[in-house]
Amino acid sequence: MVKSSKERLFDPQVIIKKKTEVYAVGRHISLSADKARRVIDQIRGRSYEETLMILELMPYRACYPIFKLVYSAAANASDSMGSNEANLIISKAEVNEGTRTKKLKPRARGRSFRIKRTTCHITVFVKDISLDEYEQVSSYPPVKTSRKKFAIQVYNPMYDEVDITGGVWDKK
Repeated sequence: MVKSSKERLFDPQVIIKKKTEVYAVGRHISLSADKARRVIDQIRGRSYEETLMILELMPYRACYPIFKLVYSAAANASDSMGSNEANLIISKAEVNEGTRTKKLKPRARGRSFRIKRTTCHITVFVKDISLDEYEQVSSYPPVKTSRKKFAIQVYNPMYDEVDITGGVWDKK
């Protein structure tokens, strides 16, 4: 089927974004967010093997739950993408504050003292650097628009079930 120039305007090139990032989330960890950020800032952007060595040798209490999350993210990457652990890096790592549990501690003369226990949510993203992020599937000769720009449609496999005829994004 031959497409007219108006139809090819919105479909000159289809680029599929591959899944190269996998994450692991730890929620309601009984730890202060500031103490967890102190450790997370040290491992962000490092390789997987180097991160495990750093977390084993650091003397902070926050290292163990973060170690488990990094290990879980690598297991997710090897399971879903078939990645090798030598090719993984920590691309993003973030710490958000969680809920505070409030308790009452008994004090003298029948009074009580409020205790607030802080929690945090930690998310660790692992990226495989051996995989290409984009893959070109089909291409047509580019069609010039009235503004002399080319339209590129970015396709994400997450929207396979949805009809994408009405949801075309122009990359400007």
